[in-house]
Amino acid sequence: MTCSRDREEEMLHSFRILVVDDEKVMRDGCHRVLSDAKYQVETVSSGEDAITMARTIPFDLVLLDLKMPGMDGLEALRLLKEHDPEIVVIMITGYPDIETAVEAIKVGAYDYVPKPFTPMDLRLAVERALEKRRLCLENECLRRQLGTRNELGRIIGDSKPMRKIFEMVRKIAPTDSTVLILGESGTGKELIARAIHDNSLRKDKEFVVIDCGALVETLLESELFGHVKGSFTGATHTKHGSLELANGGTFSFDEVANLSLNMQSKLLRVIQEREIKPVGSERKIPIDVRILAATNRDLREAIREKTFREDLFYRLSVFPIRLPPLRERKDDIPLLVEHFMEKHNKKKKKGAITVAEETMELILKYPWPGNVRELENVMERALILTDDSVIVPGNLPSYIREQGRYKGDTSSLRPVTLKAMEKQHIEYVLGKTNWNKSKAARLLDIDRKTLHQKINRYSLAKD
Repeated sequence: MTCSRDREEEMLHSFRILVVDDEKVMRDGCHRVLSDAKYQVETVSSGEDAITMARTIPFDLVLLDLKMPGMDGLEALRLLKEHDPEIVVIMITGYPDIETAVEAIKVGAYDYVPKPFTPMDLRLAVERALEKRRLCLENECLRRQLGTRNELGRIIGDSKPMRKIFEMVRKIAPTDSTVLILGESGTGKELIARAIHDNSLRKDKEFVVIDCGALVETLLESELFGHVKGSFTGATHTKHGSLELANGGTFSFDEVANLSLNMQSKLLRVIQEREIKPVGSERKIPIDVRILAATNRDLREAIREKTFREDLFYRLSVFPIRLPPLRERKDDIPLLVEHFMEKHNKKKKKGAITVAEETMELILKYPWPGNVRELENVMERALILTDDSVIVPGNLPSYIREQGRYKGDTSSLRPVTLKAMEKQHIEYVLGKTNWNKSKAARLLDIDRKTLHQKINRYSLAKD
């Protein structure tokens, strides 16, 4: 829902009402009374037609007859609320009884009006119901204007480091500056990129993300810039590039450090000249896109290693944002645990589940090399494993449980430095997947190129 002034006026003052009744005289009477009150009114004669129309036109209020041939009012009510939980429904009937009224309210009806009713009765009932709808819409617009936690994507956090990040996003989003988002894998770099776009002046245009490590160079160039028919083997038709398709919007390069030096050079030219040239074409296409880039690599180190262009680094890092790892924002862990429990429990429908105090202690002690993404995976696994209403330490992976086993002698304690934990975790996942690198990369939520780099860095080898 957008909250432009025109749309807000439309939402708050031109309500759409659907009248559903098998009696023509009732439909015509309601249409006349409500049209005179300046509402936009449509009428249908059956529950089936009501569902069909509600799926194509967004109604604010439905006046729904309870007793109709075919689909009755209660079934129509259920389907309407499934399609749009916010829609307001008033049940109307000539056969009022308490049981039916209670059932209708349980299913989601706002009110229940018995026949016969006067034009004044109808107007008052509609005004009361639309006041509820009006407040919901006003609150939604107000939340959009003032900003809430959800304004920044689905980012959960109230710690001091995250509040600083939110403030930076609010300041940089309305500009067109290039942003470089830095952070370890799993810290939420793509969520921040999305939040920047959603709070920018380009929010109604395209937001395109490309994983720079997911495609080989030849395919990546075609994906970014497009190609003309016959420009290479397999180019059976002309293709528009992602940068062209994102024109007017925002383009985010995920794991930009994985670009080859050749592609870095071409990206630098795009940023400088604001135009692209499809593969096999001499024609240059002007583009207007905001560039965002993200990486888990230390780009200054990559510059020293001559794997990343220094001039591109300075072009990208007009406004750098460094996302803190989870171990630096542990105050957010209980909030995140609660969020992931609610999220995954909706799918598993296990009822109310809590986290035991000793379980939370272990979660807080663990350094989380995989950050928020790893925490989510662990909580989803714990929900699957628990047979009770409480998540206990036994539902956590062994490498997390062992962090709390030693209180004095640490000679047998597993390595706890970040690098040691990352090495051990990668080794563990590779072992579990029988060194299937594609599967391991998916489980670790990194691309194959990054996994290869880490395998080489830690000198890992299959036994």
